[in-house]
Amino acid sequence: MSKNNDIGGMNAAVLIRRLLFFVLLFGLVFFYLVLTFKGLTSAKGMEQAQLGREIARGNHYTTKMIRPAAIWQTQTNAEANGGSSNDIQLDAFFDTYNAPLQPFIYSVVIKAVGGDDFSRFQMVEGLNNIYRLDRVIAAVSVIFFLIAIGVNYLLISRIFDVRIAGVTALLMALSDLMWKFTQTGLPQMLMLVLFSCAMFFAYCALESTIEGKSAMGSIITAGVFLTLLVLTKWLAIWLVVGFLIYAAFTFRPRGGASLIVLVIVGIGCGYFLIHNLDHSGNLGGTAHLNLYGGITDSEEGIMRNSDPSDDTYRILYSLKSLILTTLGNILRQANFLYNNLGSIIAAPLFFFALLHPFKRHSIARFRWLILLTWIFATAGMALYGLSNNSTDANQLHILFAPLMTAYGLAFVSILWSRLELPAGSSILRFGHFVVIVAISAGPLLLTLPRALKASLITDEAQLPVWPAYWPPVLNRNLHNTTTDKSIIVSDQPWAVAWYADRHCIWLPRKISEFNEFEKIISEQKLELSGILITPSSFENNPLYQPGRFGRNEDFASLMLDPISIITTEGQFNGLRNYDRNLAPLLARYPEMKALFPGRIHYYSAKPVIDN
Repeated sequence: MSKNNDIGGMNAAVLIRRLLFFVLLFGLVFFYLVLTFKGLTSAKGMEQAQLGREIARGNHYTTKMIRPAAIWQTQTNAEANGGSSNDIQLDAFFDTYNAPLQPFIYSVVIKAVGGDDFSRFQMVEGLNNIYRLDRVIAAVSVIFFLIAIGVNYLLISRIFDVRIAGVTALLMALSDLMWKFTQTGLPQMLMLVLFSCAMFFAYCALESTIEGKSAMGSIITAGVFLTLLVLTKWLAIWLVVGFLIYAAFTFRPRGGASLIVLVIVGIGCGYFLIHNLDHSGNLGGTAHLNLYGGITDSEEGIMRNSDPSDDTYRILYSLKSLILTTLGNILRQANFLYNNLGSIIAAPLFFFALLHPFKRHSIARFRWLILLTWIFATAGMALYGLSNNSTDANQLHILFAPLMTAYGLAFVSILWSRLELPAGSSILRFGHFVVIVAISAGPLLLTLPRALKASLITDEAQLPVWPAYWPPVLNRNLHNTTTDKSIIVSDQPWAVAWYADRHCIWLPRKISEFNEFEKIISEQKLELSGILITPSSFENNPLYQPGRFGRNEDFASLMLDPISIITTEGQFNGLRNYDRNLAPLLARYPEMKALFPGRIHYYSAKPVIDN
């Protein structure tokens, strides 16, 4: 290998290429974070952001977004320990759903910018429709993304060479999906950094093992990063299982490395698992119910049920149903694998690279670690559910995109080198890289002109992620018409908790559960101020979809009410007026305010004053 192929090699051409890469990279940062940014796009991203704000305020690990399933868990746990179901405090409700690392990082950043003081970032009418703290949260993900590019460059340079590492870094920077993840508020970019660091030290351990040296230091370091990965996303424990199996057969002493990593992960996660056990009665907290969201009802259906046990456990008694459903989820992942790997055409070629006999033992053996961890990650996503949305909160395929891309590039390079090409032509020599970059950058390049044009138009540049979010009406109207003692019930509790900074219970499926929540709130001297219905209830033509509006959905007419017909007199003559089951409940919340006409309606006991 020549000097210029070394990591530290430098000449004028290399310097120019690197400068151009950084110009491109920071140009994309400006494009996605400033010009075209519309706000956070993920419900769970908003949930983790509001959780970070509560931590920044010194409210411990409490959340303002409350799941009915979590209430049921907490009540059941209290009763099992000799207490009362009324012991739970809805205005200081401990979260047992989210892994803690990302919210704690958010808390540090939010505290640093003063975001723990709601008034400092409250939206002013007429100035902007995008919440400023959204951009702060997105900036955190962007920083992690940039770090991930650097870590993968170092790792792939060590595995192959700087040429493949440079092309991989360029493909990461041109991946539209990775940039979209930076706008969700989800922890995938932090996970990408941690997973890449773990793989870096795993590769170092593999090299030491092949050379007959001690690999224990690298293995321990890899175990630390894997622990941080699990603390970022509980689902990542499936990757750790794959790593443990690989380590048991690769590193010496046999099984010793796996045991050490297992101990590190157990100690690192132990405190938070005990926290979950104390507040929910289960080590997995509310998050473990996602298992049933993958193989029975949707996660939304599970979490909106304050007693999910009958529905969720039913399918586990049928092994056939469990196997068929899981296999169906795996096949669906295979169908969307290209998109979930960032639409980088070289990434799926990793599976062809598994058939090539690489001469270097470290390269040949390391690919099996990637494959094994990916297989277990796929199994975990199949059990816990993965939607067709490529930025789904459970999407872990994106973590493997850089390493799979590197192996795919190496495989194509080997095949390309066997072609009889004219000597001295750099374009032909590296033509495969040009084609791969051009195809992979397609999703970004095709959307760039239109998005840039829209960003230059003032009105369009200030539009938030609509539907289903319109932050100003939550941040101003809803916040100002309620108090710290208010509890809101909504189909969009994550947005209420983040934008309105109010405690919010996810709208339950049944009126009887709503009545039970009213009773608990009254006993705790709090106030159930109203019901907020948003486009989250009627997106994607719900009238033609049986899931959300099936026999177990008592609030169907209310959820569809904002899109009901307006009479010639201007009075709402919606579906709610014909639903006899809802009549007693709506009699207690007779005031209806259209915070966003025809789209966001608030039903309250007291009139809402415009702010």
